[in-house]
Amino acid sequence: MEQNKGTKLYTFLIYSENVPGLLSQITAVFTRRQVNIESLNVCASSTPGAHKYTVTANCDEHVAKMLTAQVEKRIEVLQAHYYTDDELFINETALFKLSTPVMLKNPDVGRMIRFHNARIIEVNNTYAVVEVTGITNDILSLFDTLKAMDCVLQFVRSGRICITKSRVEHLDEYLAVRESKKLAKANK
Repeated sequence: MEQNKGTKLYTFLIYSENVPGLLSQITAVFTRRQVNIESLNVCASSTPGAHKYTVTANCDEHVAKMLTAQVEKRIEVLQAHYYTDDELFINETALFKLSTPVMLKNPDVGRMIRFHNARIIEVNNTYAVVEVTGITNDILSLFDTLKAMDCVLQFVRSGRICITKSRVEHLDEYLAVRESKKLAKANK
């Protein structure tokens, strides 16, 4: 993940209702500001009825604030925040397809797999499939090492998944406040 001078990698956590077409609206916010999305993961959140978008992008903090504000303007978006890596627990998964003949000739390949706590999930005469879970830099370090050993046939990694280090879920707080305001308004 290449960074321009003065930028850093931010992770945007966006919670929304499950509405078709919202993903393209969210990515359009980044595109209009010429911010390249490094990774994207979308899934149901722990809050019933809410979906969670995890987006990473390199930008400066001013742009991160602006992107968050623009995303939150979407009516289906419940809440959006941006974070630095030290505010999150982060994980990714990667799969490698490695040449079995090269692995057999070079014992360092197996040593690197073990060193990075990766696991072999399939082996045949042609290739082996290796899975590793961890932080981005560790996964890319393993990739660079295996690539230099000329054994990588294919490589893919997932988008980032993460949770905040905060003791509370910001979305749950927001929804509780919103619900209490609704009840107060209804009781008037």
